[in-house]
Amino acid sequence: MAVTAGDGPAIEVHGLVKRYGKLQALAGIDLVVRRGEVFGFLGPNGAGKTTTLRILATLTRPDGGTARILGYDVVAEADAVRAKIALTGQLASLDEGLTGQENLLLIGRLRGLSRRAARRRAEVLAELFELSDAARRPVRGYSGGMRRRLDIAASLVVTPELLFLDEPTTGLDPHSRARVWELVREIAAAGTTVLLTTQYLEEADQLAEHVAVIDGGRIVAEGTSAQLKAKVGSGGLHVRVLDRRQRPEAQAVLGAALGTVVHLLPDPHALSARLSPEVEPTELGALVGRAMTELSRAQVAVATVTLGHASLDEAFLALTGRPGAGSSTDEEAAHQ
Repeated sequence: MAVTAGDGPAIEVHGLVKRYGKLQALAGIDLVVRRGEVFGFLGPNGAGKTTTLRILATLTRPDGGTARILGYDVVAEADAVRAKIALTGQLASLDEGLTGQENLLLIGRLRGLSRRAARRRAEVLAELFELSDAARRPVRGYSGGMRRRLDIAASLVVTPELLFLDEPTTGLDPHSRARVWELVREIAAAGTTVLLTTQYLEEADQLAEHVAVIDGGRIVAEGTSAQLKAKVGSGGLHVRVLDRRQRPEAQAVLGAALGTVVHLLPDPHALSARLSPEVEPTELGALVGRAMTELSRAQVAVATVTLGHASLDEAFLALTGRPGAGSSTDEEAAHQ
């Protein structure tokens, strides 16, 4: 019996393999994404994220394994897949010489909408994405946040059943990033499945119902954010120094005082340390107090200190040995 678009998960991947010459980009990954959820796909530089997205979006053929999107095979039924999905890459795919409205109108017409329907859809999206005032201005004058919102809006001119968002907030200011987060939530609430790759682990923590971590072309962990954090343990010390130049010194001082490895986090002021589960809760305060005393003796100024559960950043460090997903990779170079 043939699989139809209404059957099964949004994404179903089994044993996916891809090579670029001697580079093994994917080494047999399995992945299942349920319909209607936001799924976070994380990994350090060169892990295989971009290769996976390109295969799922029918831009690259796999060397082995299978992948189905909304019931359709990405190789044998690529046209059917393309009719159901939208992809927003890391770089805005906009014509800077056109206005925001003209960009949306053009995409609407290319996607088969009538002139009237395309114009109405452009107006609706401009209002939804808070671009109405700028819609008649050339895109070359837009801020980074406005360009990113317009790029995502362009992906929704014809509402997709599955939206791939590849690092949607890279380079945005905090306000613009928060607005994009709101939009992602609204898109998912309206029924579109979202596969999100990001270099901001906080972003996955905020948006994704489930997370998969890929490293070396293999899925090394999968689950909710809480489940991934539980793999690390509960005792974590988080420190932010006032002067980022003192962070290496703080790392050395804390490592000696706590007797454990201290990690540098993506935030250039932040460090974290996993405390041994053998340390009794009643002893934690004294241990942390001694560590803070040593930082004071070393004249390292501290902004904040917190003791609590592991963050997704720490879970990522524990699973991959590296501090987070980046934006340029060896695998991406293979596509140039």
